[in-house]
Formats: sequence, structure tokens, C-alpha cells
Amino acid sequence: MDKHDFDYDLPADSIAQQPLAQRSASRLLALDRDSGQLSDSAITDLPAYLEAGDLLVFNDTRVLAARLFGHKNSGGAVEVMLERILDSQRLSAKIRANKPPKAGTVIVIGDTTLTVEAREGELYTLIHTDGESIATMIDTHGHVPLPPYIRREDTAGDRARYQTVWARHDGAVAAPTAGLHFDRPLLDALAAKGVEFGYATLHVGSGTYQRLREGDLADQRLHAERVTVDARLCEQVAAAHERGARVIAVGTTVVRSLESAARQPGAEGSLEPFHGETALFIKPGDPFHVVNAMVTNFHEPQSSLLMLVSAFAGREAVLAAYEHAKTEGYRFLSYGDAMFIGAGLSTSG
Repeated sequence: MDKHDFDYDLPADSIAQQPLAQRSASRLLALDRDSGQLSDSAITDLPAYLEAGDLLVFNDTRVLAARLFGHKNSGGAVEVMLERILDSQRLSAKIRANKPPKAGTVIVIGDTTLTVEAREGELYTLIHTDGESIATMIDTHGHVPLPPYIRREDTAGDRARYQTVWARHDGAVAAPTAGLHFDRPLLDALAAKGVEFGYATLHVGSGTYQRLREGDLADQRLHAERVTVDARLCEQVAAAHERGARVIAVGTTVVRSLESAARQPGAEGSLEPFHGETALFIKPGDPFHVVNAMVTNFHEPQSSLLMLVSAFAGREAVLAAYEHAKTEGYRFLSYGDAMFIGAGLSTSG
């Protein structure tokens, strides 16, 4: 396999540039992974696809205002794209400037400064030693790190909308976008149905937009991201499976979190607590140990996220679903509409 096996035509006007006025106004395309049958519905119909006792697992990472604009002491403009906060004084980031900054270069962000310590690959280590704290600097001067395919500047409204309503652990520089469709009324409706909620944490990195190289997918590796799957979630998953209920991942980040925890040394496919880094690349032919169904968005052509979804539901079925979605006017990518993928799908009252 190579990335061209997962190509499709994505017209620019299919890519959502703005969020809908209401989170739960999104459409939902249901795909039965057994039959390939498709059903057009709305995200508010999701409770009808679920049963009491099913476990929905969300990613509770919180997106940082990770894009910072400043200038070198010499005057040249600089854009800093935070990758992660390393400690109270150091952060890792990508830098866009006319010339790559050297060690010792001072970058002015508002009324504070960052100093380039070192560079490894495309990432710089920056030291913050004066002025406001890193957290305050980001909150005061940072911009929402909208994906590169959203062709506009961020707005004040993006601070809330490019964030799930349950976000609580700072660390992501891209949103777990399958969760953006959920608002409190929808969560209340799911809870009233008897659906249980669990939480994993995967801090999505900017590498989520990284293009795959040419060549065999087996020879490629994804960016590493920080993951926490705690003992409480492991207990919830075990209980759901024991009672014959489904574990439903809300987003590919949750799939990677759970499957990474199940593939760690010694786990042998069973879910065990996990805290660390994952670079798990799920491709067609790979097994799924934990997840029985998923809610996900429509993903970019040739992307590792599309490959993960294809591994779960079949490449041909997923690409056929995407063609149907384009014909029916679904909105694609981060601020777009949603899919629900499961086996033997039928709606219940």
C-alpha cells in the first residue's frame, strides 16, 4: 500500500471554513461496516444508534492558543507554532521566518521574549525567562491554531468553537474534531438513553497535518503524541465488554489512545493503563483490540486518519461513503459534518 491508494478528489467548496451556529446542527452519515449500507441523518440522531450501557469515549485534551506572532530583535517578523510546553521555562515549537533563527536569537512576543536554545529537525527549543508566564503569554498573545486548509484568520469565536465542551487538560495544538459536534443537550440525550461516558487524553500535535512520504506505508512512521489512558477508563471498558456493550471512540485520537494502550508491552491486546508517547500508525489489515464503533469526521485525501478509518470499515466502503457525502453536500474536515461507523447498524427509539 501507498498513500495514493487513499486518494480522492476533495473540492475546495466541500471544506468547511466556518463552524455551524450550533454544534449539534451537524449532519451524520452512518456507515454499516458489515454491509456498507449508508444512512443520512443528523448528529442529534446519534442516541438512536446507541443502546443503554454503550460506552462513549472522548478525548479531553484542551487546545492551546498555540500560534504566536512576534519579531526578532533585529526586526524580522516571526511566527511561532507551539508544539508542546516542556517545562515552566521551555517549549518546543516550529518557527516560520525569512531565515531560520540560530541559537541565541531573541524573539519578542508582546511584552515578553523567547530565546532560541537549539534546533532538532523542524522543531526548536525555546527558553522563556522574563515577563509573563508561558501560560499567560499564550493566553494573552496566542491565536487559535486553525488547520492549514481553513483559509481565514482565527476569530474570537474560534476560541470556544475549536474546543470540545469537556476539554480540561491543556496540551493540544489541534482539536479532536469529532468531539466538536457535541453540546450539552446532545450529551444529556445520550445520558438519558443510558449511554456511559469515559475519557482518554491525547494531546494532538501539529504533525497531524503532516503529509505522508511517497512509498510503502509499512516504512513510514507518524509523529509522536502524548497519551494518558487511566485505570478508571480501563475499568469502564472492561465492564462494557463484559456486559456485551460497545466501546465507541469519539474520534481517531481516541482510537489511537485505546489501541496504543492495548498494544503496549505486556498488554497483549487487553486494555491496560498507559501514560506516554504513541506514534501508532493504524493501516488496513491491522487489528482493533478495544474499539467496536466510532464517531469521526471526514478526513483529508492520503491522510493517516483516512487510513485508520479505512482499516476499521474497509477502504472501498469508506471511499464510497466519501463520494456519497460529496454528492449530498456534507461538509468536510475539522469544522465539517460527522460519520458514525459500526456493525449491524439500526436505529432504536
